[in-house]
Amino acid sequence: MFEIVVDSAANIPAELCKKYNIRVISFVNYVNDEPLVCFDPKLTEEEERAKGHDYYEAMRSGAEVKTGLVSTGEFEEAFREIAEAGSDIIYFSLSKNISGTYNSARLAAEAVLAEPTCNVKIRLVDALNASLGQGLLAIYASEMREAGMSVDEAADLLESYVPKMNGIFTVGDLKYISKTGRITGTAAAIGSILNIKPILVGNKDGYIVSYKKCRGRKAALNTLIDFMCENIVEPEKQIVGIAHADAYEESRYIMEEVQKRIKVKDFINTSYDYCTGSHVGPDTIAIFYMGSDREPK
Repeated sequence: MFEIVVDSAANIPAELCKKYNIRVISFVNYVNDEPLVCFDPKLTEEEERAKGHDYYEAMRSGAEVKTGLVSTGEFEEAFREIAEAGSDIIYFSLSKNISGTYNSARLAAEAVLAEPTCNVKIRLVDALNASLGQGLLAIYASEMREAGMSVDEAADLLESYVPKMNGIFTVGDLKYISKTGRITGTAAAIGSILNIKPILVGNKDGYIVSYKKCRGRKAALNTLIDFMCENIVEPEKQIVGIAHADAYEESRYIMEEVQKRIKVKDFINTSYDYCTGSHVGPDTIAIFYMGSDREPK
């Protein structure tokens, strides 16, 4: 048996973390300099959605939002506690190409494994993704654990899933992604005037890149649906993840339209995690699923 660890960017609802026995190490954001712990294990789905509304409404109102890393010390404390209990560990990380979190975890794992009394394995899997692109891997790891796989068997198989785990999304306001440098401020201003909605994807190297542009929100949502339905592999075996930044009704529309076209094993529909959500902004909607690869067709 092994323990499964994620950072809160994995975006797994608290109720599912309990169901699948997944441990979460939370980021802390700052909203107008007030700390906000990004993951609360006690919240129901409805409470998470309400808290997400408050967070993204604060962003809409111009609140200053800052994010931080999970420190090496926090990872080391968690890994050591699990190791001392005699369990192996798989940790699923936010893409190292958009965050330093993976490196913090790597340093922590090296420190714990170097201790003379340590006799467990720690496997780090860089999801090269964010949000439920991480979280779904952790859920699949839980299913593999229940099936009796060892830590190495599960980690090896899940590493082969990473290049196939797709994430595609659209945003509500271009100004947030302009702050990350993915588009210029001028392009954001012009795009907003013209009602341009970008479609962005996580590529095979874990970077966020532009896929195409749509005129209008409805066209963008339908493009997400088309893209996923055309590229998903064996949907009846998959959990499809939808993360929304206070856009619940539109996320329900996506679920309903997908169900008209394909049959999937299950859906997770949840409020977008605050860490990555702060970079893409309110009204972002993302879909995560397994395809044959991550190259946009």
